[in-house]
Amino acid sequence: MTERKHKSGFVNIIGNPNVGKSTLMNQLVGERISIITSKAQTTRHRILGIVNTEDMQIVYSDTPGVLRPNYKLQQSMLNFSQSALDDADVLLYVTDVVEKTDKNEAFLQKVRQSKCPVLLLINKIDLTDQLTLEQLVAQWRNLLPNAAIIPISALSKFNIDVVKQRVIEWLPDSPPYFEKDALTDRPARFFVTEMIREKILLYYQKEVPYATEVVVELFDEAPGKIHIKAVIIVERETQKGIIIGHQGQALKKVGTMARKDLEHFFEKKIFLEMFVKVEKDWRNRDSLLKTFGYQID
Repeated sequence: MTERKHKSGFVNIIGNPNVGKSTLMNQLVGERISIITSKAQTTRHRILGIVNTEDMQIVYSDTPGVLRPNYKLQQSMLNFSQSALDDADVLLYVTDVVEKTDKNEAFLQKVRQSKCPVLLLINKIDLTDQLTLEQLVAQWRNLLPNAAIIPISALSKFNIDVVKQRVIEWLPDSPPYFEKDALTDRPARFFVTEMIREKILLYYQKEVPYATEVVVELFDEAPGKIHIKAVIIVERETQKGIIIGHQGQALKKVGTMARKDLEHFFEKKIFLEMFVKVEKDWRNRDSLLKTFGYQID
């Protein structure tokens, strides 16, 4: 009897900001791995989501949207996105029906030069009509002639199964890279910081959410409950005041929203304490960026 070969590979999701990469990631993995908001630059890290079967392991990788960096944090985010071009077994290049096909030509050229299979996913097709979609497909076929093209709606799960099947077809024969019960490469504390940061992005406006970072100082897990102490880092005293709000009401609101999601995620009672601290210009300080888990060249 012939032994079935095991397939494993890194399937890296790349593209410009706000095209739906994180929504797609969560649909492919079947779990809420990446935080999602309608704001660009929501994803700051490269996050792995792992799908396991008896004879297969798919390591999906969500990446920050590709942008022209204005400060060192954004350069680190761009590094995460570019590294995804180098170690992929399959590339999922995500665009949508809104963005222009010639956006970020320099990064597109790197995708064009990739040696691995590329699946071009045109997301949010529910926002357009059939004729416009057909024109988009034709344009992308000229831009990425070696890519397979699949129109999708990540939000409504349209064609997600088709994407999964194509990924499986392209996976190389390989032993698993991670333990078979692994869901992600990230520790529990990381998801605490991300969920709090998601609520900050949703609750506050303008530059304030982008000037914040979240650090977990205490994660004390006990049967049925977790005690968490988190610090929200901002760059200026004025931002600290906005985060806290009048009589602490804004911070309390964000904490309540985050706690509910954390209780759902960990399936335990959460006692969440949050504080706000100023670290001037932290987005350009190498030492702090390293502390917060960003790669700095």
